[in-house]
Amino acid sequence: IRDRAHSVYMSQFQLIPYSRIQDYFADQLHIPVSEGSIFNFDMEAFRLLADFEVQVKSKLAASDLAHADETGINIGGKRHWLHCVSNGDWTFFHPHEKRGIDAMNDMGILPGFKATLCHDHWKPYYKIDCTHALCNAHHLRELTRAYEQDGQQWAQELSNLLVTINNNVIDAGGWLDAANARKYRLKYREIIKKGEIECPEPVRPKKKGKRGRIKKSKSRNLLERLRDYENDTLRFMENVLVPFSNNLGENDIRMTKVQQKISGCFRSIDGARIFCLVRSYLSTCRKQGIKSSHALELLFNGKLPEFSD
Repeated sequence: IRDRAHSVYMSQFQLIPYSRIQDYFADQLHIPVSEGSIFNFDMEAFRLLADFEVQVKSKLAASDLAHADETGINIGGKRHWLHCVSNGDWTFFHPHEKRGIDAMNDMGILPGFKATLCHDHWKPYYKIDCTHALCNAHHLRELTRAYEQDGQQWAQELSNLLVTINNNVIDAGGWLDAANARKYRLKYREIIKKGEIECPEPVRPKKKGKRGRIKKSKSRNLLERLRDYENDTLRFMENVLVPFSNNLGENDIRMTKVQQKISGCFRSIDGARIFCLVRSYLSTCRKQGIKSSHALELLFNGKLPEFSD
């Protein structure tokens, strides 16, 4: 059991290639292990995690706050997407050939989610009937670009305001009272109005035959998004559960990008599913203070840790 747990730990947590795992078992433990055996250990862990998969989906779907993110992955030479839904206690990864709502439905967490979902404004998330909170780390990066590349003064003002609000939220213990929240909201709207003057909507050409949408600058699109989604942008200001950014979701998904750099791609969708479920389990265990090696030994003994709610 320990050898199986050790093999899965190296391949799925430390992301060590199969050939190097073989070398380790041969050189250090004097045990010959084939690539097929290493894959079978991973597959066994995957099958043993069936109950965990049900549990983690249920916990995330019922949570007060969840983070969502997605990133591109290569499976068998074709573009796929890895989706992540997580919070401070639970993590779930899911590979899918699509990026949008079909993948979210197949994942089976967000369709029934009714609390607050933190994300970076990928539009399909707005098809989920819940409260939304936008990532202000993304906003700060976009505002910096608008100021530095397009010379938008309003963008710098709004960036400074968001940082100021966040600092005051932290100092106040996680949320602002109604009076202070209203003060900052009015300041936010004032800067947006300045932006409407500085970065106006483009005028449609008078030439005949011109139809469809008018192309807008990145700065104008950002301005309109921050104007139209004010509540979702500032939700962190008054709700103690809502963070300033989606950094937790981005951090959870970051290691999958490391896997792609090391391995280049997944050979098959089955390999991607194994990786995602095992990583979901190990990420959840780490968040709950359970060492990965111990978690895998429990798993191969047919047990799961006693997770907190």
